[in-house]
Amino acid sequence: MQVCGMFYHAFDGYMDHAFPRDELRPLSCEGEDTLGGYALTLIDSLDTLALLGDRERFISSVEWISKNLRFDINKTVSVFETTIRILGGLISAHLIASDYATNAKGRVSKSKMMKPNLVFVRMRIAGEKQERSSIPVRTLWFSMKLPALLSGTTRRFTGMRVPAYDDELLNLAEDLARRLLPAFHTPTGIPFGSVNLLHGVDESESKAKPLSTCFEQLTKNAVRGLWARRSRINLVGAHIDVFTGEWTQKDAGIGTSIDSFYEYLLKAYLLFGDDEYLFIFQEAYGAAMHYLFNDPWYVEVNMNSAALVWPLFNSLQAFWPGLQVLAGDIDPAIRTHTAFFSVWKRYGFTPEGFNLATLSVQHGQKSYPLRPELMESTYWLYKATRDPRYLDVGRDMVASLQYGARCACGYCHISDVEFHKQEDHMESFFLAETVKYLWLLFDLAAGPDNLVENGPYKYIFSTEGHLLPATPQISLVREHCSYVGAYCRSSNLTRESYTLDISKDDQETNGSGFRTSLAATRILSRSSFQKSTSVSGLIKGLCPGLTHEQKYGIPYMTSTGTKPENEPPNQGVDTMVESHSVVVLPNSTSKHLPTDVQKTGDDDQESGQEGSEGSLLKE
Repeated sequence: MQVCGMFYHAFDGYMDHAFPRDELRPLSCEGEDTLGGYALTLIDSLDTLALLGDRERFISSVEWISKNLRFDINKTVSVFETTIRILGGLISAHLIASDYATNAKGRVSKSKMMKPNLVFVRMRIAGEKQERSSIPVRTLWFSMKLPALLSGTTRRFTGMRVPAYDDELLNLAEDLARRLLPAFHTPTGIPFGSVNLLHGVDESESKAKPLSTCFEQLTKNAVRGLWARRSRINLVGAHIDVFTGEWTQKDAGIGTSIDSFYEYLLKAYLLFGDDEYLFIFQEAYGAAMHYLFNDPWYVEVNMNSAALVWPLFNSLQAFWPGLQVLAGDIDPAIRTHTAFFSVWKRYGFTPEGFNLATLSVQHGQKSYPLRPELMESTYWLYKATRDPRYLDVGRDMVASLQYGARCACGYCHISDVEFHKQEDHMESFFLAETVKYLWLLFDLAAGPDNLVENGPYKYIFSTEGHLLPATPQISLVREHCSYVGAYCRSSNLTRESYTLDISKDDQETNGSGFRTSLAATRILSRSSFQKSTSVSGLIKGLCPGLTHEQKYGIPYMTSTGTKPENEPPNQGVDTMVESHSVVVLPNSTSKHLPTDVQKTGDDDQESGQEGSEGSLLKE
């Protein structure tokens, strides 16, 4: 009940003081437009209302959006944020609003069926200010076919079908998706970070035309185009030039700018049953565990040499244990979650950056903008283990939010976790994710009575926490064989097969704990996955005539005439400090000012390796 009250305190504050503007300023009780000026928080909150069983407000919200929302506006928006918040919110709510209804006698009403439709959802990018051609690799990848989900059999219901609903949210989603398409008109197929909803991308910047307007085809091109530009050790950087395919920031990690790349490789497979996503995830996950995992923490390294460049925990990394639960890799997830939560315990919140060298808040990264990632991983670990300690973790987080972030009209950003200073802003994801995962955690403990646990489908959560049903009808069959990678059209590139070969000696000296080959680990082998998931019956398309590499992997690409950058030497993984015990932090808040540890050099400079090696915490 307390978490439910948190949601309505914030939601009512938004509706009373900010609606229809994008987000709430909870201290001044005013609204502000932060994305596009189209009721962002309401759209982002739709499936949370359904999850809470608030049929009245869900229906009234769907009806208002259906009548009033439009996207033919002269606004330049983030492709990534618009996709995860607006497209994801609209499609999730559409699937809920158009589902079966029951009459007073409990009989199924089959008078309305969803129209088959191919709808886009996907892509990319937000983040720091930068040149438009250089974008962070924080890619939300889910393209979604929305066919008829109805059958003639009686089953459980969501109970949220909206009377007289006629696919209005679906039509809005498709209209918005088509307005995002110009972002994909690049030589690499990797999209721009932003696009104007009315005018698209400036013609002087758009130097290529897409092969097709098929959403799945374009977005698969982007996936393959990006993975083809991975390093020889299967790591990707943080920013890439969408024209040349050159990496403009070569730091590899699991947090800022890269988190959704890993998340949606696995979730795309779970949702669509496309083996290629699984294959790429296995390769990418294996490299991350080998080069980035300094048990129980994760660090940032150079994507080519694996030299350590940044001993930092950033708050977006906190999603990773939850992803590991989905992948079946529970033990490291438990250890990492314990470490991450120790930072929360120390300050009452997780700062945007925590320096593992100085064990202090990173200078300039002291804020907590109500992020949900730690709550998400707590929910998934409790669901997997039923260990009551995760309920204690949830209670601690609720207490921090109630006593440190609650304010007059909602919940405030914390601008400084050491002094709990409040800031007048509340992101829409607080209602879409933060409160949602806390509510799911405690509802699961109490005996779940919600559409996620007891509804008609198994759901996949998007990176914004939106509910997407995993059904056999949502899979890629024809599209699976139809795409042509954008990189194949480039004349100045050659393709070269490359397989990561980690020697036994390397494995033994690496302190990451990832000591066996990927095939021997518990992460998602095809056989173990199909035994554990409810979507093993997904229809899969086969592409006749393609090689195994073409079906399940992307060839490594190097520029013609350019010598590939050096592979990491055998001792390269020694930049990881051996630490096999869970390192947790004391609960008391440090009274000392944080020391700003300068980031070491980019690219392959040995000075970066030497400068950070001795400073990481050893246990």
